[in-house]
Amino acid sequence: MRIGFSLPQFGAMARQAEQVPRFARQAEALGADSLWIGDRLLAPVRPTVGYAGTDAIPPEFDSRLDPFALMTMAATVTERPLIGSNVLNAPWYPPALLERSLTTIDLLSSGRLLVGLGVGWSPEEFQAVGVPMDQRGVRLDECLDAMESLWTADPADPAEYQGRYWTVPATRAALRPARRPRPPVYLGGWAPAALRRVARRADGWLPATVPGAGAFDAAAVNGPLARIRGLAEEYGRDPAAVDTVLRINPTATASLDDIVTTIARAGKETDVDHVFVDLMYLAGDVDHALELAEKVLSAAR
Repeated sequence: MRIGFSLPQFGAMARQAEQVPRFARQAEALGADSLWIGDRLLAPVRPTVGYAGTDAIPPEFDSRLDPFALMTMAATVTERPLIGSNVLNAPWYPPALLERSLTTIDLLSSGRLLVGLGVGWSPEEFQAVGVPMDQRGVRLDECLDAMESLWTADPADPAEYQGRYWTVPATRAALRPARRPRPPVYLGGWAPAALRRVARRADGWLPATVPGAGAFDAAAVNGPLARIRGLAEEYGRDPAAVDTVLRINPTATASLDDIVTTIARAGKETDVDHVFVDLMYLAGDVDHALELAEKVLSAAR
């Protein structure tokens, strides 16, 4: 089982931004296989939609660091771990800008980037970026198409994309990612449309589980994954080629045993062979986050 951790990005750890490089280096030294970021723009005072099925926004989101800056930093101070996003809210970003940032990070990391994308869920955040939320699914699809053109167009021919919402005029795109033909793209989401999108075009799926809120439910991963792989076969893809990375998102009251048991059960009861532990609710500072990472790695291996 490959085990990674979230970078210090939210809450109290966001106020220790200067310590993020140290966390990345020490997490690598401890044996972390991957380092991850999320993508939060606001902490709405009166949210139309709350976080993770609640009617509120966690106070940890009051303080937040930029995901692209953190991935860039992690790419430059480490040599081995994957650098992952779970997830970037793709509909917020013009695909030409997103592709430029992701290609840069992939090159800085020598091909260690794992691109995790989603559609977002906060109406207030969509309002802040000036993108209608009801266009998010189509915008994600168009973003994927446009970035594919920029990443894979023959160097002798221009890259170009014309969609309903996003346009990339014909352009020379000579700089290629280190990982060919492009970085792997994973998608989040549980809705039927999201699962179909994963099956049709993604390299992997990004499920999540919440230790401290109940026992690990393997069926919650296995059922959707079976649906994705069945659909992938219908689309003419190799279903076994659809990978997963499981986000373990413990509550503030979760114990080390809860986390380690979840990792063990995921390894035994699902096809998941890569997890990452989100430390946002558990760690009060960067030193605490490193202590927790060391304990998880020691106990789970």
